[in-house]
Amino acid sequence: MSESQLRQSILDEFEFDPSFNSGHINVAVERDVVILTGYVISYAEKLAAIAATRRVKGVHAISEHIEVRYPFTKTADDRIAQRAVDILDWNVLVPASSIDVQVEDGWLTLSGRVDWHYERAAAEDDVRKLVGVVGVTNNIVINNPIDDHTQIRACLESALERHAEIASKGIRVTVKNGNMVVLEGSVETWDERRAAQNAAWSTPGVAAVDDRLMIS
Repeated sequence: MSESQLRQSILDEFEFDPSFNSGHINVAVERDVVILTGYVISYAEKLAAIAATRRVKGVHAISEHIEVRYPFTKTADDRIAQRAVDILDWNVLVPASSIDVQVEDGWLTLSGRVDWHYERAAAEDDVRKLVGVVGVTNNIVINNPIDDHTQIRACLESALERHAEIASKGIRVTVKNGNMVVLEGSVETWDERRAAQNAAWSTPGVAAVDDRLMIS
């Protein structure tokens, strides 16, 4: 696929997806890298634009420089922080008492400790949709009850083999520092890469994932 064809496919996907307005997003393709610039009116729209780009066949790498420009008066940081605390309290998947929230110039930072990645991901998913948020840094740490790299690797490799979305033969798994999983090799799509990441994070004892997978 040529660079111009790939660019047009991305623009077509943008037009097809109703979850964000792509009118102010510019798309360029240089040496197989998709470059996104311009602006959107919320952080949620920015994430939707990136997700739409990843769905397009032929996209292997993305360089993203999309700004968030809210079309109304800037929301005060303390109001954003209070809304974040409230929404975390309402989510049964999130141990809100273990999570701290900090907001500076609309950029929200989460910290604290949880037992599972899905709790960490659910907290981030909650707050990135809030009005006034321009970005999110997730510094929540995952507790690591298992410190046996052999057990972690065996458990993850079994999960990858039985996963319908993953061609696991192209993925190499190593475990460093007791509980950090390193994924290497190649997969065919972003969805396959994301499925491998999720499998790694769902493995008991995993506290960090270093994803080095390439999309072929």
